[in-house]
Amino acid sequence: MSVAADASSSQVRRVEASEASFAAALEAARDFRGDVTLLLTDGTALEGFVFDTEAMQGRIARVRMLPSDGGPRRTVDAMQIRSVAFTGRDAAAGKTWENWVRRYAEKRRKGEAASIESESLD
Repeated sequence: MSVAADASSSQVRRVEASEASFAAALEAARDFRGDVTLLLTDGTALEGFVFDTEAMQGRIARVRMLPSDGGPRRTVDAMQIRSVAFTGRDAAAGKTWENWVRRYAEKRRKGEAASIESESLD
């Protein structure tokens, strides 16, 4: 199972820097549509949305994130990250076009009001 698949499950997936899948976890954090928690080597925990990674010599060197507390963007050196945990809800999980069409068609068949309006993300 991939790191990204683990990240979308209901269980929190934490990947330690010492694990072979750590680089993949940092890439998955960038692709994840929810918040992650980065535990730094100094014990600080940063929670937020990872919107970018910067590679250097074929490895992820830095992670850029928007903190969930609304603070300014942060750039974190990958060498300072002890672990990454997928702690937030993926806002787009299960919201594929195919799922939307299926739910719309089911409502129409049942005679229920079927709207083209999107569902609330809350």
